[in-house]
Amino acid sequence: MSEIGTLNESPLHAALKEIYRRPGDDVEVPTEGFVADLRNGTSIIEIQTSGFSAMRKKFDTLLDRYQIHLVHPVTVSKWIVKLDSQGQQVSRRKSPKAGRATDLCRELASFPMLLSHPNFTLDLVLTSEDEIRSPHAKKKRRRGGLAVEYRELNEVLEVIEFRANSDLLQLLPTELVARQFNTKDVAEAARISTRETRDLIYCLKTAEVIQQIHRDASGIIYEVMG
Repeated sequence: MSEIGTLNESPLHAALKEIYRRPGDDVEVPTEGFVADLRNGTSIIEIQTSGFSAMRKKFDTLLDRYQIHLVHPVTVSKWIVKLDSQGQQVSRRKSPKAGRATDLCRELASFPMLLSHPNFTLDLVLTSEDEIRSPHAKKKRRRGGLAVEYRELNEVLEVIEFRANSDLLQLLPTELVARQFNTKDVAEAARISTRETRDLIYCLKTAEVIQQIHRDASGIIYEVMG
């Protein structure tokens, strides 16, 4: 069993990898010029805690020959933990900022048809996390002189599975699935910003699960494709 690269991985990445690891899986396996987080034969599990764009070359090289299951966490409940210069905790507070399931669309923007590939599946993992911050000389004017050191998993709150483009409809508010809607309808129903709404609509439209019907005084009208 290989342990290549495990010394440099974040606590969040390591925790999710351990959750998804199954008997027989090899860890950090060199695979055609890349390193697979977990591999069992031609099945690969990749834990991606940041942007998908960094994985473009890996997808392009491996997807046609390996089944890739991507695991992507979104922090929907975050606690900010501040440490002193000795590494001792001095405070812990709930952050007012939180991610949403619809954040996935921002990542899929570069790969809107990724879920249509027969070898690709994805788990969106909604998490509660601690964001660990400690003193940093170059961060005096930001975050009170603190820098984010790492993210630490507290709890997996929900896992949303995506196995085909149609599964992206899980991100659309339920009340809109059976009727026509515009951008404002989505923003109000999902309680997201205009930018987030545009990302969501772009993702759903490009993945061919919604379509533009017409335009009226309220803007472009969409509906779910039958």
